[in-house]
Amino acid sequence: MSDEKKSGLDAVDEGPVPSDGSGPQAAGAPADKNDHPSVAALFERFGDAIRHHEVNAGDQHVVHIDPARNTEILGWLRDDPAHRYDLLADVTAVDYGGGQPLRVVYQLWSIPNRMGLRVKCLLPLDVLEIDSVVPLWNSANWLEREVYDLFGITFRGHPDLRRILMPHDYAEGHPLRKDFPLRGRFSRAEQTRRALNQDVDRFYIPAERALGREPQQVTFPSQTAPGPDEGSEGGA
Repeated sequence: MSDEKKSGLDAVDEGPVPSDGSGPQAAGAPADKNDHPSVAALFERFGDAIRHHEVNAGDQHVVHIDPARNTEILGWLRDDPAHRYDLLADVTAVDYGGGQPLRVVYQLWSIPNRMGLRVKCLLPLDVLEIDSVVPLWNSANWLEREVYDLFGITFRGHPDLRRILMPHDYAEGHPLRKDFPLRGRFSRAEQTRRALNQDVDRFYIPAERALGREPQQVTFPSQTAPGPDEGSEGGA
């Protein structure tokens, strides 16, 4: 099919195109590192640990860094006065499927300098581990747990790494991975059987169960207040 006859759906079928030499990924526009002060400083200070730089959506600068040095580089971005990325707005992950590495994505914002920066780390499927950034930004706590739950990425040094959306004993894997079946790994009959056999301990950690609080009871008054047309005898 010629380029002029292609539609947007053809691009979906073809998938992401290469942009950094490490395999297909979401393509970004050609970028000049000097267009963003933090990007230029990262290349100067960390050299080969900064793997790639691109611009997405017109003005979103993205740097790919060595995952083995994520806390070192992110800590520098947080603490250096010239950059001061004091807000971690998001931690998430992306799986493009096809055996490609998973991407851990950090969305940073510098409130003092009014600058944004997106940082990505590529993790091969056989080494889905990276250091936690909770010691840098406590806001990463639940965000990393969500990535662990839905993508199966382990964050070393996380203070409480356990599932946050799926039940703690969920046995079907990680639902946002591209290899996860649309209907789950178990049959509908097995999923129904497990749902019917679950008990309350499935939803609460032991510390919560030990509180022993009584369920909240909803009560109704025995008599309702008079309506607007129910005044004293004889009316107004």
